[in-house]
This record gives sequence, structure tokens and C-alpha cells, in this order.
Amino acid sequence: MGKVAGRSAAGWRAALLAGTWLVQFLGAFGTGRAELTCLAAGKPPRGLLFVPAWPGRGGEERRFPAAAKVTREEPTGPPDPSASPARPGPAGAPLRGTALAPPGRRGEEGSPAGRAPRRRRRRSPAARRRGRGVPAERDPPGREAAAAAAASPEQPQGRATRFRPEELKLSSTAFALAGDSAHNQAMVHWSGHNSSVILILTKLYDYNLGSITESSLWRSTDYGTTYEKLNDKVGLKTILSYLYVCPTNKRKIMLLTDPEIESSLLISSDEGATYQKYRLNFYIQSLLFHPKQEDWILAYSQDQKLYSSVEFGRRWQLLQEGVAPNRFYWSVMGSSKEPDLVHLEAKTVDGHAQYITCRMQNCTEATRSKPFPGYIDPDSLIVQDDYVFVQLTSGGRPHYYVSYRRNAFAQMKLPKYSLPKDMHVISTDENQVFAAVQEWNQNDTYNLYISDTRGVYFTLALENVKSSRGLEGNVMIDLYEVAGIKGMFLANKKIDNQVKTFITYNKGRDWRLLQAPDTDLRGNPVRCLLPYCSLHLHLKVSENPYTSGNIASRDTAPSIIVASGNIGTELSDSDISMFVSSDAGNTWRQIFEEEHSVLYLDQGGVLVAMKHTSLPIRHLWLSFDEGRSWSKYSFTSIPLFVDGVLGEPGEETLIMTVFGHVSHRSEWQLVKVDYKSIFDRRCAEEDYRPWQLHSQGDACIMGAKRIYRKRKSEKKCMQGKYAGAMASEPCVCTEADFDCDYGYERHTNGQCLPAFWYNPSSLSKDCSFGQSYLNSTGYRKVVSNNCTDGVREQYTAKPQQCPGKAPRGLRIITSDGKLTAEQGHNVTLMVQLEEGDVQRMIIQVDFGDGIAVSYANLSSTEDGIKHVYQSVGIFRVTVQVENSLGLDSTVLYLHVTCPLEHVHLSLPFVTTKNKEVNATAVLWPSQVGTLTYIWWFGNNTEPLVTLEGSITFTFSVEGMNTITVQVSAGNTILQDTKTIAVYERFQSLRLSFSPNLDEYNPDIPEWRRDISRVIKRALVEATSISSKHILVAVLPGLPTSAELFILPYQGATGENKRTAEDLEQISEILIHKLNQNLVQFELKPGVRVLVHAAHLSAAPLVDLTPSHSGSAMLMLLSVVFVGLAIFVIYKFKRKIPGINVYAQMQNEKDQEMVSPVSQRESMPNVPQSELMSLEQLVDEKLDTRPIGSISIAAETQSTKEIPTYVNV
Repeated sequence: MGKVAGRSAAGWRAALLAGTWLVQFLGAFGTGRAELTCLAAGKPPRGLLFVPAWPGRGGEERRFPAAAKVTREEPTGPPDPSASPARPGPAGAPLRGTALAPPGRRGEEGSPAGRAPRRRRRRSPAARRRGRGVPAERDPPGREAAAAAAASPEQPQGRATRFRPEELKLSSTAFALAGDSAHNQAMVHWSGHNSSVILILTKLYDYNLGSITESSLWRSTDYGTTYEKLNDKVGLKTILSYLYVCPTNKRKIMLLTDPEIESSLLISSDEGATYQKYRLNFYIQSLLFHPKQEDWILAYSQDQKLYSSVEFGRRWQLLQEGVAPNRFYWSVMGSSKEPDLVHLEAKTVDGHAQYITCRMQNCTEATRSKPFPGYIDPDSLIVQDDYVFVQLTSGGRPHYYVSYRRNAFAQMKLPKYSLPKDMHVISTDENQVFAAVQEWNQNDTYNLYISDTRGVYFTLALENVKSSRGLEGNVMIDLYEVAGIKGMFLANKKIDNQVKTFITYNKGRDWRLLQAPDTDLRGNPVRCLLPYCSLHLHLKVSENPYTSGNIASRDTAPSIIVASGNIGTELSDSDISMFVSSDAGNTWRQIFEEEHSVLYLDQGGVLVAMKHTSLPIRHLWLSFDEGRSWSKYSFTSIPLFVDGVLGEPGEETLIMTVFGHVSHRSEWQLVKVDYKSIFDRRCAEEDYRPWQLHSQGDACIMGAKRIYRKRKSEKKCMQGKYAGAMASEPCVCTEADFDCDYGYERHTNGQCLPAFWYNPSSLSKDCSFGQSYLNSTGYRKVVSNNCTDGVREQYTAKPQQCPGKAPRGLRIITSDGKLTAEQGHNVTLMVQLEEGDVQRMIIQVDFGDGIAVSYANLSSTEDGIKHVYQSVGIFRVTVQVENSLGLDSTVLYLHVTCPLEHVHLSLPFVTTKNKEVNATAVLWPSQVGTLTYIWWFGNNTEPLVTLEGSITFTFSVEGMNTITVQVSAGNTILQDTKTIAVYERFQSLRLSFSPNLDEYNPDIPEWRRDISRVIKRALVEATSISSKHILVAVLPGLPTSAELFILPYQGATGENKRTAEDLEQISEILIHKLNQNLVQFELKPGVRVLVHAAHLSAAPLVDLTPSHSGSAMLMLLSVVFVGLAIFVIYKFKRKIPGINVYAQMQNEKDQEMVSPVSQRESMPNVPQSELMSLEQLVDEKLDTRPIGSISIAAETQSTKEIPTYVNV
């Protein structure tokens, strides 16, 4: 199992990561060039609610680190973008949550992005320059080592009785990784547990290329005294990227090659002595080992495919495609019957997220299970211990669901008005969920909640816990679980803009401030009076997401806590000191005035401290009496810039390896430090003394008295294996062992009373007459509390007979929470009842479409009531529930729609200024349900919203104007846009064509648009009239006809528009050329088409239908218009026959142009049966796109073809 050392630009930070072995990454020891980063394949980041599970804590899956990774970076280089944060350790690691949306990004190996930032330590000017990528001033030769030896930078200030100045020497050996001076990353695996093998993979990561260009593999068989280079055994040209170790058999090693060169695995079964290479046909992004079966592995590829192997990677089988990153889990032995069961979140064909389970070797559509009904929010599946969590957002609010021991999902119940914005599960230990919830009125704080055993009902544990954001946007909660002591937490709470540290010994039932030390480091009294002054600790981890924080505790040393902090009224980033508690947080002592990294040796019997410094060091400090006194030891003869420290895996931890370098360009220096020589012998029974765990003198912690044994401070013997508590006996239950139950709040008198929003009788709503339920007393015992007798009977919920109740609080909703349904498709209705005898009632449902059903009891409707509506409309769904004690009823108005396929905007081609114009939106199909019309005119920024498909409007400005209509129907929005010409006066003429044109007329918008352009070009060529005066619109239908508009035009020089006489002159020219058959065009080789003047037109034409019925009436109208034209010519000078004149007269009313083809085209609302076919309506479809803020699949359609004139 890999462990990590990491270095940030701000300097090294201590990282105490517990797993199967200890890893420690120390403070700012280096020159600013080295960075240790974690690329361990840890547990995926938790969306929804969660921090990853820690090793040894259970959980449906365990992502085991690839190995320790140490990265050394040049001063000007950026951090490794591919690096991933280290996996949090077990109890003792800072608790972190990972937000759902979005979740933190996992690195290339899939390790979690959940490391919390920590305060940036003050550094020397040279260190600050290096951190900014600016080289520090170069010291003269020899000055570096001389300064380190003379100044002794790690010498702590203190009294002689606490710090022994004499220098002692530790047993150590050094080894240089020759030839790897350019390598800036290293991954380390130390098997431990009586194994002497250490593997180190060093790499050169090119920050400019973003890839690995060199690698070396080293192996030691003597606990790190010497190393052998294994490049020839894996291939001299092979570039390795990652090192993985089987968590259940550490003799099995897996090396992953750089996928940019080749995609292969190198597998070893003898602790890395020999390897076999296996080619891959996919690129591995992360691996997940089975918690029990050593050869079972899941591999996640870069293209979101999940593969499985039962032969430790020698053969792979595709398990599932479209798997969400980090959302796949192994089954927990015990919670799931099948050890090969895999839980995963996958995308459906339509892009929804779904929770499915299947066997690792048989994951077909037929064998998959879907434990959660319906879809879930993306990246929200969490499988942890006995719990499965998912999130589902509806109505703009997130709703959280939990399954306990793989039973049916239930909605998680928080206090009614908490209204969570965000939730993170902190812990699922001991059959209880510890969650951090950000409520509607919180920004940088969270409230802590604790659940019942099933994880359904939550009660408040602590308010306003400070939070912060990590480098990748993940949320960090200032909460720390102390290792080795059940129910003990530290938290930083924000009170009146001040952050203070609190401690609890009973899982958040009671909290108190930390008592400051009585004296400082020099023995001077500290005047700090509670509650105005107290000790405050930093609980966050480093800003470098690859190193852990500055607070440490261990399961094998339950009384010892080491942390950095300050004394005062609030937590501060200045005047940081190191503090230790040897009695589980009751009292504290100051041990250093500056930040140090502290390691635990020999079950915590020895503490090792190294100062954070940017200078080379060769000393460290040891304490045998829990930090009361310290002795100075040298671990190397040559001062070393320390990059990190790796402790031997196992319980004793008596050997550690220090990683560093002696100069800026030197090879990696590995110093093996053996602490066995500092012990006289192994401890005997007489070397220990008993110690009782207590909280301010109260020995009953979580309902039990526990006595541990500690080594006597004057003894220097080696403890060996940890034995745990010496004795434990239960306590008599008191009120302090009980917390308030769900729906109850603790008042100032200590009593738990119902909240204003809670009805205690609601607990009986789901039980039937003759059955029983647990009637809460307002209290519930803290989970894992071991107290007995006392007030337990008084405070425990009592079984009570279910009373007969009349139905009350009846509701009916759709399964997806929407008030719409689609015609011809199933809609599922859910009946909900707040209270009533559910087994003895009749439910009647009337769907409002003439169909009704009845049910004998409410349980029959648990899966929902399905119904299919065959018609469109708004239906009144009525539900009535009745039993012998009464009845209740409710109504739901359901909008049933069908998909809207096409929208066509109908309006005239040309109109006169300041005249009303009618616009109609024609739909296909015509009946789609409730619609909303949104009209946009020209460049207006404000639309007009109507419920009618027709409107009238006027244009006061001449020129080309656009009209857009958007039609909203259910989850679809379609639109169409048309252009209309507006002038004070214009003339028009109907055109006809030689019959051969009809043979080539497909009657589609594109063809009409192109032919309009050709006709216009032919008219311009034949008459030499400016194209600005001509507008041609080919009309739908057969025979082919068109409308020619003669328009006024004002040139760019500003000359006046054409007068009526000018338009008449243009018209005369056009008529003359048309009558002489001089206007023609070539449709295709050998096909020429003549253009003729047809007849007068009384009004602007509407492109609505190709129908040409009523020809006799048209002929009669033509004769009337010809007679009228002759009269006009005779009366008013000479007029051109066949021309209509349209002008705005102040005292006259001009008629709007209407189509001479059919009078019904001018009607604003036309029955669908009388309209033209769909092919005649459709102009062109554009790509679908969302409209406005409506988060639905919206389709935009724009015809812009009618009128089909071209103005070029």
C-alpha cells in the first residue's frame, strides 16, 4: 500500500497518514525545488455527502494507493497537474467532505481530491523567492553546510530540564540513487510486517510536455540500506508511470507503463524481484482492488469504461460502458451476499445517471439490477459500509436518499426547515451517519448532524462549523476525529466571526472549549480564563493537496494528541506553537514555539520531531515521556535538505527512511534511520502503569469506564505490539448518555421538547390498527454508548398500539414531480398520506378522462398508479381515501401534451406603413396542449407573451423588419422567423411562367428561394433597373406563380425616394419587357423559362396555401380591375395597366393586400384540415438549442422563407 511525501511551494507540511503503515512528510526542509505528491489510487472523491472511507473502517470499496510518490520540482516549474491527493488515513485523519456538484477531480490513478488546505507558514525571504519561482541568492562555497552546523536551526527554545542539549547519535545509513538527479518524482512502497523489501519508482516529469520522459525502478531487500536498479528487468526503454501493490498480498506488485508510449502492465508475484509484461487495449486511469480477493481488480479507463479482472490484471473483461468517474465500488462482505457484486453509476442512452449493480463477470442488461427506482443526480452514488447514498434534485431542491444494509431507499430526514444546500457525510462508523450540512442561511459554515442506525433521522450535533474550499473546489470541514477513542472529535466553530476550537467525548452530544496550558514553554504562567480565552488548534490539512495536516493521533496511542495552534480568544494564523495532550485532550502542554512535524514510534511510546525549515538539517528530537522532555539526536553526518520521511509499516515503526538531497542538483539521498538502538530492552509488565480515560474527571465516556496501560516515563524499553484497553466496564445510564430524538430540541433546562414544526403523533402514521410502533420519549441513546440500567428505561422509546385514525394529509403527485404528461405514454401517480389506518381504507382515483380505479389499501399503491392518456388537455385527477373514521380527498390538475413538431409563422410579404398586420403561428400538430407564445419584433429587447396564436401589430418605420415567434409546449420550445417589407407606397404585379417550369417545381422552400433569386436577376438584366427596387416572391403551389413588388429606394447619398411617378415609370418598363417576352432564364441546359405578367393583385399576398380553387371568382375580379384601370387612365393622365398602387393617404383607408388565390387565407385562425400539407409548411429546421433559462431540450425552427423574395 503506497504512502506519500509531499512538498508545496510554501514548504513542507507534516502528513500523518495511517493505513497499513505510517507515512510522514515533513516541513519546509528543502531548497524549494522538491515536491512530494501523492498519486495513490485511493478511494474516489465523495459527491453527495462524503469523505472517503479509511482503511480498516469497512466500506463497499477500497481504493488502495499505488505507492508513495515523492516529487521533486524545479523552482520555476508548476506543480504536477497529474498528481492526486493522498488518501485520508483512518481515525486521526482530518475529516473532509466532497461536494456533489461539482465533485473534486481525481488524478490519473483515481485517488480522491479531498485534501483540505491549511494555513500558509511564514518563510524566510529566500524561501519565499524560491516559492515564487525566483532563485535564492547563491551562498559562497561551503557557507551552506557551515551555517547549518553552527546555527543549529532546528534547536528549539526551552528550559534545560525540558530539552537536553547534549547531542546523541542515531544508527543510520545513506544511499544515493545514482543517475536519477534529474528525476523529480518518486513513488515508494514499503511492505513492512516482517518484510525487508522497499520499492522506489523515480520519474522525470516534463512540465512543458505534461508527460513522463524517464523512469527508474529501485529495490531494496535490507530495509533500505542498499538498493538495486531494476531497469534491465522491466525493459531499458520502458517508461513506468505508476506502482500498485495488492492490499491483501503485498508480494504482488503491478507497474503501469506510460500510456503515451505503450499501454502495458508489468506484474510481479515475488515482491518486485521479477516481472511479466501484459499488453492492454485500453488506458488505465484508476484501479480498485477487491478488499478480500487478491486477484480481483476493477480498472477504469480514460474513455469511461469499467473493466474487471480475476487474474490480477493478466486478462481483462469489459464490465460496463459510460461509468461515472469514481462511482464504482466493490461489495462489502456481509452487507451483500455476492462478493463479486459491483455497485456503479452509469449513464443511460439519453444521458441520465442511474444506480445499477451487477456481477463482475456477467454484467449484461438482463443481469443488472437497479436498486434505486428512476434516475439519480450525476456523480451522486456513494456506497460506504452498510450505507448507500444517492441524491435526486426536484423542484430546485436536493433530496438525499439512503439505503441501510441494502434495503429499500428512504429519504434522509433533517429538521424540517434546515433546507440543505449541500451535504457531506463525515463518517459511517459504528452503524451511524455523521454528516455536515450547509443550510439555506449559511455560506462558509456547516452544521453537524448525527443519525439513527438506519441513517434516516438526523439530529443536530454542532452548529456553524468552519469550512473552506480546497484547490480543486472540494469542501473541507474543520472537524477532526481523534484516533483510538470512540466518539471523540475536535471542531472549529465560528461564533460572532471568531473561530474557536471545541471538543466532544460523546459524538457531539456535549461540546466544550479547550483549556489552555497553565505555563508556557519557559515555565511562565499563562493567564487564560475560560470562556474568554482558550486553546485553539488548526484542524485543516495543507494547502498542498498532496500532504496531510498538522494534527496527529494514533489508535495505538489513544491518549496522545499533537497539534499546532495558539492561545487566545480565537484561532489565529500567527504566533503558532506546537501543543501536546497526553490525557486525551483534558490538559495541554506547549512543546515547541515553532511548527514541527511529529511522528509516532513504538506505539506512541516515542515521539520524533523535526522542525519546519528551509535549511539543511542533520538533527531531530526524541521524547520518551509523551513530550515532557526532548533529547537531541543526529541522524546524518552531512546536513540534508529533507523532502520527506517514510516510517516502517506495522505497529512498532522502529525504522524510517528520510528522503532528501545534499544540494540543489544532487541525486536522491535515502537515509535509513534505525531506532532500535535507543531502547534498552523489550518492556515487561512492571514497566507499565494504568491510565484511565476521562473527561474533566468524569470516567464514564460513551457509557463505559476504560483503563489503558502506559509505559512509565522513566523507562526506555520497547513496547512491541499494542494490547488495547486493559479493562472496560459499563456505566449506569444518565441523561448525559441520551441525545434528543428527531423532531425534538434541547432547551435551556436540558429537556428535549418537540420543535414547533414537529408533530410527535406522526410516528404512528405508517402503522395500522392492531399493530404497534415505538413512541419516542423525546430522547435516544447515543449510538455505540454502552451504558446500562439507570434512566435507560425511562428515556427509551416505548412500544405502543397503533391508534385508529381518519385519513389526513392526502396528496397526489407524479413520480417525477412534474405537472405534465405526454399523450400516449405512461404517467405514474403517487398517493401520499400523512396519517391514517393504511391497511383499512379504500382509495378511489378518477383520472378525469372518464376512467376511474379503486384500491383496497394504501400499500397497493406503493409502486405508483400508472395511467395512459389518449388525448391532449388539462385533466382533473381526483383521489379520495376513506376508512371507518373519516375521509380525505385531493385534486391534481395534470397537463397532457403531445410533442410539438413544427411552427410556421404566416404573415404578408409587404405592408404599408402604420397599417395593422395580422401574424398567425400555425402548429403541427394543431393540438398539443397548453401553449405559450413569445413574440419578438425587430430589435426590441422586450418580447410580447400571449396565450393566443394570432396577433395584430403595426410598423411605423419603413424598411425590412423581422418577426419571431417562439412557442413553448411542455418541454419543447420551437420558433420561426419571418421578414416583412414596410413602405409608404409600393406597387405589385403577379407573374406567371411557361408551363415547363411546373415540371421542375418540387414545391419546397429552398427551391422557391433559389428561383426567386434567378427571376430577380433576369428582370434586372432585361430592364437595367436597380435590384434595390425589385422584390420577387415565388408562391407555394402549382401552377408556379410569383409576386413582383416594385419598391421605393433611398440611396446612400441621401437622395429622395422614388416618387409615385418614378415607380410608375419603372412599372411601365417592367410591363413592356414582360409583354415582349424579353424576361427569361435558363433553368438547366436546354430548358428555358419565360416570365409573363399575369394579373393585378389587390393586397399583399400571404404565403399560406397552394390552393387555387375559385378560379371563376378570380377571373371576374380580374375583369373588374381591368375596367377600373381603364377608368383611372382616362381620368388621371396615363396609367400603366396591370399595376396596383399602394400609398398611405392621410384621409383615406387603404385595404391590406390579401391573396387572390383564396379568401380564407386572410383569416387569422385557420382549421388545420384547411391548411396546406406539412411539406408545404416546413421551410428548414435548425439545430436544437435551449431557450432562455429553461433547462429543457428546446428546438428552434426558422423558416425565413415566406415571403421567398431575395433582396440582393
